[in-house]
Amino acid sequence: MRIGEASRRSGCHIETIRYYERVGLLPAPERGPNGYRHYSDDHVRRLHFVARGRELGFSIDEIRGLLQLAEDPKLSCSEVDQLARVHLREVQNKLRELNAIAAELQRTIDVCAGGDREHCAILHALEACDEAGGECRHGGNSVNL
Repeated sequence: MRIGEASRRSGCHIETIRYYERVGLLPAPERGPNGYRHYSDDHVRRLHFVARGRELGFSIDEIRGLLQLAEDPKLSCSEVDQLARVHLREVQNKLRELNAIAAELQRTIDVCAGGDREHCAILHALEACDEAGGECRHGGNSVNL
C-alpha cells in the first residue's frame, strides 16, 4: 500500500509516518520501480503501536525501547512493566505540577476584580518577586533582580 493508505489505516499523518522513518521507529518500506514507498500490514501495526505509545505520553526513546522489548521474545514482561511504572510516576509528577499551576492560576483569576491594568491582579502576579530577596521565578529558574 502507498503512504496515503498507510496513513488512513493507521491514523497517522503522512508527515508523521515519514518522521517515524527518519528517527528509526518505522523501518524503511520497500520502494517500487516508480520510487513510491510500499507499506505492509506490519508497518501499519507498528504505526498503531507507536501512535498509541505517543498517546500515552511515552517519549520517542521510550517507544524505541518498548519496540525492542516487543521484538525480543527472550525478554520478560517485567522489563516492560518496569518501564511503564517509571513512566507512570513521571506522569503523576506532571499531574501534581499541573494541578499546582491550575490552582495558582485560579487563585489569581479569583482575586482579579477587573478594572484598569494598573490594578490588575493577574499582571501583578506575573510581575511578582520575592520582596525580601528580590528574587523572581521564571520557568522554574530563579532570576535575581
